[in-house]
Amino acid sequence: MVTRLMLLPILLSAGALLGANGGLGTLTAMRAGLEGFPEWIIGLIGSSFFMGFLVGSLSSAALIRRSGHIRVFAAFSATAAIAVLAMMTVVDPWVWMVARLALGIAFSVAATVVESWLNALAESSDRGRVLSVYRIVDLAAVTGVQFLIPALGVGGIAIFVAMAVMYCAAVVPVALSKLVSPPPPESSRIHLGAVWAISPVACAGCITLGLTNGAFRQMGPLYAQGMGLDADGVALFMTLGIAVGLITQYPLGWLSDRFDRRWTIVVATIGATIGCGVLSLSGVDGVYLGILLFGAFAVPLYSLSAAHANDFAGPGQYIEIAAGLMLFFALGAIIGPSLSAVVMERFGVSAFFMYIGIVHILFLVFVVWRMTRRAAPDRALRSRFVALLRTSPVFSRLAGGNGDRER
Repeated sequence: MVTRLMLLPILLSAGALLGANGGLGTLTAMRAGLEGFPEWIIGLIGSSFFMGFLVGSLSSAALIRRSGHIRVFAAFSATAAIAVLAMMTVVDPWVWMVARLALGIAFSVAATVVESWLNALAESSDRGRVLSVYRIVDLAAVTGVQFLIPALGVGGIAIFVAMAVMYCAAVVPVALSKLVSPPPPESSRIHLGAVWAISPVACAGCITLGLTNGAFRQMGPLYAQGMGLDADGVALFMTLGIAVGLITQYPLGWLSDRFDRRWTIVVATIGATIGCGVLSLSGVDGVYLGILLFGAFAVPLYSLSAAHANDFAGPGQYIEIAAGLMLFFALGAIIGPSLSAVVMERFGVSAFFMYIGIVHILFLVFVVWRMTRRAAPDRALRSRFVALLRTSPVFSRLAGGNGDRER
C-alpha cells in the first residue's frame, strides 16, 4: 500500500516541474510578443519545445538506465533552469529557440523519471488514487503558475527567476528522500506504422491534437493578447482552456465506454469546432465563452483517441500504442505552432482559431469515413476509458497497470 509520506517527495517535485513547464509556455509567447518577435519566429520557438520533447521521449529510458532516476532528474532539472536563465539573459529569438529545445528534452526526461517512479510505487489496489492525486497536482500547479505571471509581470526578470527557482526546487524533495530508485523504464522500439495500422483514427486524432492543442499551448497567449486581454486575462484564458477539459473528459469518457467510441470523438470534435467558431467570429466579449467550449471538447480528444486505439490492441501492445500515440502527438505539435503563427501573421490574430477549426473539421471527415470502413469492436472486449496526461509514455503504463489490460 502506498502511503502519503512515500508519495509526498515525488508529488512535490512533480508539482514544481509541471507548474514551471506550464507557466513557461505562456510566458514565452507573451514575452516574445512584448519584445516584438515576428509571429513566425514565435511559432518556431514553440515548435522547438516539441522537437525537444520528441527527442527526450526517445532517449529517456536509456539515460535513466545509465545514470539512475535521481541523477537524471537532477541533471535535467538543472538543464531546464539553465535554459530559463539563458532566455532571461539573452533576449534573442535564436537563443530562445535553442533554450526551448533544451526545455522540451529536459521536461520529457524529467517527467519520465517522475512517472516511472510513481508507476513502481503504485499497486493495483491504490493505482486509481495515485493517478487522481497526480492529476490534481498537475492541474493545481499549472493553474497556480498561470496567475504568477501577471503577479510578477511579463516584462522584467523576476518571472524568469521564479521559473528557474521552481525547476531547481523540483530536485530537492526527491534528492533528500529515502526512496530507492525503481528499475528503469523498459526500452522498446516503437513502430509507428504498426500503431497506425491498429487504429488510424487514434493516430489521426493525436496528430490533430498536436497540430491544434500544441499550437494553443504555445501560441494561445499571443492570440489572447491580440484580442485585447491584459496579463490577468491571458492567465485566465489559458487556465480555462486547460482546466475545463480535464473536468469534461470524465463524462465524455463515461459516454464513450457505453457507445461506439468514435461517436463520442465525433461529438467532441464538433464541440471543439463550434468553440473555434465562437473564438474566430466574436470579439473580446466572446473569448471566455469560446475558450470554455473549445477546452471542454478539444482537451479530452487525446484520451478518447487512446482509449479507441486500446480497443483494438492485442496482447503486449498497450505500452507500444501509448508511446506511439505520444510520438504522433509530438510530430503534430512540432508543426502546429509554426503553421498557426504563419496563419496569424498573414490573416490576423482571429485566424488562429479558424486554422484550429479547419484542422478539426478535416479530422471529423476522416473519422466519419473510417466509420464506414470498420465496425466498432465488441463492447465486451473493449478497454475502459482512462484520462491521460501528455507528459511521458510511462504515464500510460501507470494508468493501465504494470502490464497490458486483461482482454
